[in-house]
Amino acid sequence: MRKYGFLVVALLLSWGLVACSSAPAAQTSFDASLSGGAEVPAVTTSGTGSATAVLSGNTITVTGTYSGLSGPATAAHIHGPAAKDATAGVVLALTAAEGTTAGSGTLSGTGTLTDAQITQLRDGLYYINVHTAANASGEIRGQLE
Repeated sequence: MRKYGFLVVALLLSWGLVACSSAPAAQTSFDASLSGGAEVPAVTTSGTGSATAVLSGNTITVTGTYSGLSGPATAAHIHGPAAKDATAGVVLALTAAEGTTAGSGTLSGTGTLTDAQITQLRDGLYYINVHTAANASGEIRGQLE
């Protein structure tokens, strides 16, 4: 009986170790402060915004707000890889939902990144921008840091 008792204890301990190894992935947050001056080239606007991107494993989730744009947002994206003074292609389309005031609203979106994209994000090479009809290339922008 003693022999089996030891075996049961060993088995229970190993299950505990397995359970511990399946802990959720650590989350990392990246923030962006959006302005017309950060666009490339710079845009004169009273528009501003802020956004947070949370990376959990290879899933990125974005939330944010914007206000003071020249008109309703026509699109919003994460772009990369690009330094602050450069532009790049779309990595993830975001939803820009207009608020009660024209040119203000919320940003949201979720997507999956590759390992290479995660490295670029961690290196500060991704940015968020919001587009309007008057500024089709982007009215406000902010680097994710």
